[in-house]
Amino acid sequence: METAYTAFATQVIELCNGGMDMNLTVIALAYIEIELQHHPVRNLSEEKREIAAYVSKALSFVRKMQKFLATPQVPPLISANNATETTASLLQWTGNAIDLVELIYGIDVMGCINNGNMPLKQLAPLLYKIFGVDSKDCYRFYTDIKRRKNESRTYFLDKMQEKLNEKMLRDEEMERMRR
Repeated sequence: METAYTAFATQVIELCNGGMDMNLTVIALAYIEIELQHHPVRNLSEEKREIAAYVSKALSFVRKMQKFLATPQVPPLISANNATETTASLLQWTGNAIDLVELIYGIDVMGCINNGNMPLKQLAPLLYKIFGVDSKDCYRFYTDIKRRKNESRTYFLDKMQEKLNEKMLRDEEMERMRR
């Protein structure tokens, strides 16, 4: 029975960590939860309580994995001293350079790094390095951003906000459909 439980848990972990679409993973876990919750073995006599215990254990494990997947997984920030060249080269900025500068200035004015105690002249080169971008003159790009004539001059940040809000609406709709 322990072997079967271990194999089950391994399959659930592979399901959650595999490259499968997250929505399909959530649906599969919901199905497994329902099947385990209503499995007839849970109502068996005392002599078969070991089986029922493993079914309950599997149900608890599935519910823990559902909670894990529902919690956003944010990787820890890497301090400037620990960042290696290989870590920096893993990320490659593929957007426009001016968009990256807009993001850097947004982070700077929000004071999100070191409680706002990191000057832009230190922050910009660090973020360029993290994103694998050759050091640019961000002040020139910032001047171009300031010269924009539209009501909102932060095109990239506005588009980012729009896309993130759309994603959250889609995710909420998927959650409603799942219930």
